[in-house]
Amino acid sequence: MSVIQESILLQPNELLNKAYELKAAGNRLVQICCTMLHDGRFEVSYSFDKDMEFTNLRLQIEQDVEVMSISGIFFPAFLYENEIKELFGVKVVNMAVDFNNALYKKAKATPFNDKEVAAATEN
Repeated sequence: MSVIQESILLQPNELLNKAYELKAAGNRLVQICCTMLHDGRFEVSYSFDKDMEFTNLRLQIEQDVEVMSISGIFFPAFLYENEIKELFGVKVVNMAVDFNNALYKKAKATPFNDKEVAAATEN
C-alpha cells in the first residue's frame, strides 16, 4: 500500500484558509511539529490525512512572526500549539486553550530555541 503525500509551503496569512479547506474536505489533523532551521527561522509543519492521503502544510517563519491558531478549526491543535509555543517560542495566537507556558516543567523558557544547536545539526 502506498501513501500519497503533498507538501505545500504557505505564508502565515494563508494557514487558516487552507486549514478550513482541508476540514471542509473531510481531513483530520494528524500532527503539528516545529524545528529550527540553520538560519534561526522556524519551520512549522501541519499534517492532515484523508483516506491515507496526507497533506503537509509548512510555514518557514522568522521568530517574531505571529501564527494564528488552527484550534478553532481542529480543536485538538491546541495541545500541539502550546507545545511549540513553549518549547520553541513560536508566537501562536488565539488558541482555544492556552496554558500560558505552563504545559511543561522546564529549566529554560524555550529549551528548543537554540540557534547554535540548529546550525550544528544542519552540517
